[in-house]
Amino acid sequence: MKRFQKSFLKQEPLPQRSIEWVNEIMTTGRLHRYDVTDDDPGHAALLEQEFAAYQGSRFCLAVASCGYALYIAMLAAGVKPKDGVLCNAFTLAPVPGAINNCGAKPLLVETTRDLTIDLDDLRAKCGQAKFLLLSHMRGHLSDMDAIRDICTELSITLIEDCAHSLGAWWGGKRSGGFGEVSCFSSQSYKHLNSGEGGLLVTDNEDIMAKAILLSGSYMMFDRHLAAPDKHRMAELATMTPNYSGRMDNMRAAALRAQIPNLDVNCARWNQRYEVLKEGLQAIAGVRLPNRFAEERYVGSSIQFCLPDYSQDQMTAVVQSCAEQGIELKYFGYDEPRGYTSRFDSWRYLHHGVQPETLPGTIQALATLLDMRVPLTFDIEDCHLIVEIIADVLRQVDA
Repeated sequence: MKRFQKSFLKQEPLPQRSIEWVNEIMTTGRLHRYDVTDDDPGHAALLEQEFAAYQGSRFCLAVASCGYALYIAMLAAGVKPKDGVLCNAFTLAPVPGAINNCGAKPLLVETTRDLTIDLDDLRAKCGQAKFLLLSHMRGHLSDMDAIRDICTELSITLIEDCAHSLGAWWGGKRSGGFGEVSCFSSQSYKHLNSGEGGLLVTDNEDIMAKAILLSGSYMMFDRHLAAPDKHRMAELATMTPNYSGRMDNMRAAALRAQIPNLDVNCARWNQRYEVLKEGLQAIAGVRLPNRFAEERYVGSSIQFCLPDYSQDQMTAVVQSCAEQGIELKYFGYDEPRGYTSRFDSWRYLHHGVQPETLPGTIQALATLLDMRVPLTFDIEDCHLIVEIIADVLRQVDA
């Protein structure tokens, strides 16, 4: 059996301009976002302005991480302690963590076999909450027209978690353009890379004013460019706590030069994704999630299911692929591993009692495999990956 030699963790180098800007900042020592001059607003403020323009949003705030962005987005949108917040049962741990950080209660919504939120279960649970934190998990967009209609009909405030969907579209609108407020990630394995980082966008003046203050602006809020009227922030300043979580100028500088290349990189991911998709679909017993016609996704990772496999067989596939250099993540383990965890392992949410039963989500995750698609891979690499996975499945089936 052939072996894959490349790392699934290796990223492309940052653009040369990013490196130059970061070096300039280290030379001056002006890393703090509010260490600016009259003729230089600083990289953090410029990043916010440029990312807002990319997204087509009025306002943007750069912060320490996407999880932190989700936290202050909910606070700024009005989430209070003990409020219910609807969210996907299939998501990563920072999402319920952000809800818990608000003192609110996550209300987990079922997952379809196509890895999107179950609209019937969502509608059934909408009476318990006035907020929906919707994760586009692994870049799979839900039916955003239906989501928008449900939220409008039932007066639900939509907050989008776009950590995995930056650059994607639904119809004629970018992912992140449907929520009252939306959050993005620049952690290294997302579509922009600053190691860690988060970006919050909204068209709502009060939400952004509160978010800027919550992020730790002190009285320097007038140094933000993609921001609402300074008088409104001044009115709110002494009524809003400081939950310090700003992004620094060095990470912002690393990000700014990546934005002009983002759409090109999205197309490059999709070239690799399509090769993997076609190859995996041709293997007997492999199922890929269906996608909506309105969705223009970004294939920076790929998910596939082995519906007829037991947990032992799934484990054997993961282990055998690892031996051949293919790194697969499995969401069906009973206990968390690496970045992956299942909703029933978030025991702090359940306070010692059995979590609610979510059979659809358990079934969807029981045979689900997940694989990164780094841009350091070329098309031939993708063909080889499919060949190795096919060989492993034949071996496990034997």
